Amino acid sequence: MINEVIADAKDRMDKAIESLRQDLMTIRTGRATPALVDHLMVDYYGTPTPLQQLAIISIPEAQQILIRPYTRGDIQSIEKAIAKSDLGLTPSTDGQAIRLTIPALNEDRRRELTKVVNKRGEEARVAVRNIRRDANKDLADLEKESMISEDEKKRGEEKIQEMTDLHIKRVDETVKEKDAEIMTV
Repeated sequence: MINEVIADAKDRMDKAIESLRQDLMTIRTGRATPALVDHLMVDYYGTPTPLQQLAIISIPEAQQILIRPYTRGDIQSIEKAIAKSDLGLTPSTDGQAIRLTIPALNEDRRRELTKVVNKRGEEARVAVRNIRRDANKDLADLEKESMISEDEKKRGEEKIQEMTDLHIKRVDETVKEKDAEIMTV
């Protein structure tokens, strides 16, 4: 019983950290990466479709993303999706492919991005703490139903706290890495 609660909490905490990592990959750092455009949805004949289903995304240079649609007719709808997005990039096209040039970030923009990263890190910490709270509540419910003893509940809470501390540390490390990546000129 206790092991199931702990395993469930660990799994959920791992997913919270993975979600944070995926979220941070979409933040622009001045270097081109396909993750910047992975989340874009393109209006494909009235249906929102992920960009990677309509085009090949590559990085020919450190500051450039190259998007080659499978069909030429999709170029305009991909350009519209990029223009509507929060990327702040202007697409240029040659009729066959779309190029996105990633401009270097200025100091103010870097500081804004680190604030966004830290905010998302705090959201991940809160998520981990909420998972801890839920797991401790499950242990308390098991104790109330006389399925475990008070000592077993205490040991379970200690294991959950150790796991929470470890996951919060992983969140902090992830945020610190992204901050360093953003502040690197």
